[in-house]
Amino acid sequence: MGEHSITIEGVNLVEFFGVNNAKFDILRRAFPQLKLVNRGNTIKVAGSEEQIKLFEDKVNAFLEFLYAYGSASIVNLEEILAGTMPSNLPAEHNKDLILFGPYGNAIKARTPNQKRMVHQVEENDIVFAIGPAGTGKTYTAVALAVRALKNKLIKKIVLTRPAVEAGENLGFLPGDLKEKVDPYLRPLYDALDDMIPIPKLNEYMVNRVIEIAPLAFMRGRTIDNAFIILDEAQNATNLQLKMFLTRLGPSAKCIITGDLTQIDLPKNQKSGLDKAIRILTDIKGIGIVTLNEEDVIRHRLVKKIIKAYEKVEQEEKADRERRKDFFNSADRNTNAEQ
Repeated sequence: MGEHSITIEGVNLVEFFGVNNAKFDILRRAFPQLKLVNRGNTIKVAGSEEQIKLFEDKVNAFLEFLYAYGSASIVNLEEILAGTMPSNLPAEHNKDLILFGPYGNAIKARTPNQKRMVHQVEENDIVFAIGPAGTGKTYTAVALAVRALKNKLIKKIVLTRPAVEAGENLGFLPGDLKEKVDPYLRPLYDALDDMIPIPKLNEYMVNRVIEIAPLAFMRGRTIDNAFIILDEAQNATNLQLKMFLTRLGPSAKCIITGDLTQIDLPKNQKSGLDKAIRILTDIKGIGIVTLNEEDVIRHRLVKKIIKAYEKVEQEEKADRERRKDFFNSADRNTNAEQ
């Protein structure tokens, strides 16, 4: 006799257990030799090791179905328990679903460009997602990586970003390496917190299934069987971006996110993101998605703020061009007179 605990995560709990535990009752009836008790998102199983193993296999098969389709009927569950191919698959109303969070919250591609980003990642091994703050670039990228991990398409997730201060001089930061770089990587942690239960996330971090590191620490590595995300890529130099893009192993997938309007590099350094997009745009297997203010899903004022800044930046750019043309014209006239 043995006793195991199974944690149900990454799916809507109502879809797994059923309304009034209808689906859980079907699981009970399918395994009368086992004692099954569910509390929250945990199932405690007691019985013979052979029966427990069979039960876990069926639960995992049902979970994989829910990961793929987001919902399941009682008939679907009964077919899975019987070992037959499920029929009458759920309708495509969940086609924009990426995954369920730890509390059953649906994480979806919510805007046309976010949906385009999901499609590009499915079709390409490297994808650039470019756009202003609040357009869901990082969040969508992390969701796609977590989905790939849960579906066992990859063995690990690597999240990285340049450790560049956003217009501030933070000075000496105390602590070990992790404590020094964590402030730069906080947005990645925030996204992960929404998608993976904290105990499981801590386990992944300890076992290096999920690795978060500054960009400088990518040098010299070859990363394979992994989903790699480079966030805030506008703050990577040309050499850094080239170094990062050449780290990919044969079975790796990669998303590079960035906002070309918010470059925080010192004035004597140029961002490598714009150049990378220009020289890689025609390579098969590399996709590029541009998001804009219509994809912003933060506070309603954020869209207006982005539009206001874009308007001023366009006016300033036009003014610089006019000044440049004026001085070039003046130089030509001076040379002609001489």
